[in-house]
Amino acid sequence: MSHPEQSRPSRERNVDQLGLPRLRRIDRAQMCWHAVDVEQLIEEDHSARGIWDLVGRLDLTSYLEPIGSVDGQAGRPAIDPQLLISLWLYAYSRGISSAREISRRCEYEPAFQWLTGLEVINHHTLSDFRIEHREALDELFTQVLAVLNAEGLVTLERVMHDGTKVYANAGNRSFCSSKRIEEHLKIAREHMAAMGEPDADVADLRCRKAQERSRREREHRLMHALSEYEAILGAKPLSYNRASKQRTGASISDPEARIMKHSAGPCALSYNVQVSTDAAASIVVAIDASQTAPDYEHLVPAIEQIEKRLHNLPKQMVVDGGYTSRENVLALYARGVTMFGRSYGDGRQSTATI
Repeated sequence: MSHPEQSRPSRERNVDQLGLPRLRRIDRAQMCWHAVDVEQLIEEDHSARGIWDLVGRLDLTSYLEPIGSVDGQAGRPAIDPQLLISLWLYAYSRGISSAREISRRCEYEPAFQWLTGLEVINHHTLSDFRIEHREALDELFTQVLAVLNAEGLVTLERVMHDGTKVYANAGNRSFCSSKRIEEHLKIAREHMAAMGEPDADVADLRCRKAQERSRREREHRLMHALSEYEAILGAKPLSYNRASKQRTGASISDPEARIMKHSAGPCALSYNVQVSTDAAASIVVAIDASQTAPDYEHLVPAIEQIEKRLHNLPKQMVVDGGYTSRENVLALYARGVTMFGRSYGDGRQSTATI
């Protein structure tokens, strides 16, 4: 009986008789020119095309008014607001909320390349657009809901409402007292004063401009943190500030964040995000990020937001025990909204009806 190893045919090449094999090697150390058909980068039913078409149907007048560059006059053409809005909407649909990440994906991801026409959008442009047009983007959300409502996709027969604590993009070390914030602010202003006059060299000029921008942004954040700290003190009784074991202060990197308790973790700088969703279509009809931790304070504002956006009230609101309070039951009853909520005590369901 032969050994298994001996019964196998030999796969080794006789180099002496046949020579070395000729293979196509991969060359990655090269530069290439490619002809790209932009329309073929994504399929016809891709979501990026749908977002682009949807944004094109909306009224974008409020985004065009601040643009100073007009036909027949000097000035660099501005980036089309339809493009910037579409980029943000598509990025959000992919779970991307960073301007830097969007700018990076414009360099290689087909859907982003299709939207931009192979151009790369600077992350500062994306970030500034989101900040400067906050109110207009809120109105855009209303217009999108109006389109969905007109198509019969939003019925408001039953709306599910809930909230969740979301960690702020700020570390615990950024949480400072007013004294510490003022020290940071003093240092930032000293750095700005030490910059002096820019040199004539172009490379140095660009570097100094970038440094100036960075330090101006830091000074702005510190001043904002100081104002938020004063707002916190004004909102809390003095006895609370003295007796509470929780530190009173503000974050120098995310001044609007507040210390909140998480159900599955310790207290941390956070926001309380409230979301209302149409149950039939699974479409968000109201959303808000709050600085206050208790959930029951946000139910009535959510109802008012839905009414403002869709000019109609939900027939039913389904909430958990965090929203079940006497004030909320009476408020929804007065508006003719049926409220389904769970009580804190024995877990029995409580309902407010007309």
